[in-house]
Amino acid sequence: MLAKLQTLEQNSLVQISVLTSEASLIDLRNAILGKNGSLTELLKGVKDLSDEDKKTIGKAINECKIRMTAAFEAQLAVIKNRLIADRLANEFEDVTTPVSEDTGNHLHPITRTLMKVEDSFKRMGFDCYESNEVTTEYWNFDSLNIPKTHPARDMQDTFWLEGTGNVLATQTSSMQNIIMKSKGAPIKAIISGRVFRNEDIDATHENTFYQVEGMVIDRDITLANLKYTLRTMLSDIFGREVSIRMRPGYFPFVEPGVEVDFSCPFCSGTGCKICKKSGWIEFMGAGLIHPNVLREWGIDPDEYTGFAFGFGLNRLVMIEYSIPDMRYFQNPNLAFLKQF
Repeated sequence: MLAKLQTLEQNSLVQISVLTSEASLIDLRNAILGKNGSLTELLKGVKDLSDEDKKTIGKAINECKIRMTAAFEAQLAVIKNRLIADRLANEFEDVTTPVSEDTGNHLHPITRTLMKVEDSFKRMGFDCYESNEVTTEYWNFDSLNIPKTHPARDMQDTFWLEGTGNVLATQTSSMQNIIMKSKGAPIKAIISGRVFRNEDIDATHENTFYQVEGMVIDRDITLANLKYTLRTMLSDIFGREVSIRMRPGYFPFVEPGVEVDFSCPFCSGTGCKICKKSGWIEFMGAGLIHPNVLREWGIDPDEYTGFAFGFGLNRLVMIEYSIPDMRYFQNPNLAFLKQF
């Protein structure tokens, strides 16, 4: 049996050394070391030997198995290294080659504008978050100073999830409380995401649309900080300086609240069809965060102040690209999408 073992090991080592694929190596390993392999069959025959031979032959077979296993692992490493070398040699890609301007791929206009918005805010030191599409009644309303009896709830026709008490988020503001309780003040953050309202769909209204929410909480924050932040972002988006105009406005979670307009970047305020000859474009609601909201977040309003704002991203995209109908964003029209 020792002669058979020696012959098997010599022949097997020669076969292992010439194999060039992982699959063939595995097949040979199974044929030798597997459940019904040739070395395993020799090991099974040890039980019929004398006690003295069992000790000698059994030890020799186990030592042979150890050497064979090491040989298989070494050859597998050789094969894998050779494959890596071949791929490096044959699949080289020159990363300095200029990319074609038209790759056949197109970003949705909402994605393009959101990337520019986030880039502008990141350069101002803001963190970026994505809103939850399903939220609770508490996060969406109560934590934002809108209790059950508040008339502002009637302003948002909400999609309720039956039997759960949850809602489809009507505003990205539903994330403010969550972020503040996990991060704490001071903070500079924007929140973007898809929101839902039971709207009658027309050229300027959709039941599914995108918002961008922003908030800053720190010591000595004023409306001047809000004005500078919004003017900087809008100037970045349109590639030219714009002015900001604030008018009094009501929102339950800010006090005071303001409606924010910006000077038309297309006519420089002289009047055109985009700004309806007024020189100004109505844009968003904003204001200083209400003390009740700060207290709900565990923040002392006597120590910290802050501002918050929110705008419809769809509307900004429509203004930027002169898109006349909001329904285009939800319609998979390739002719429309390939323009971007």
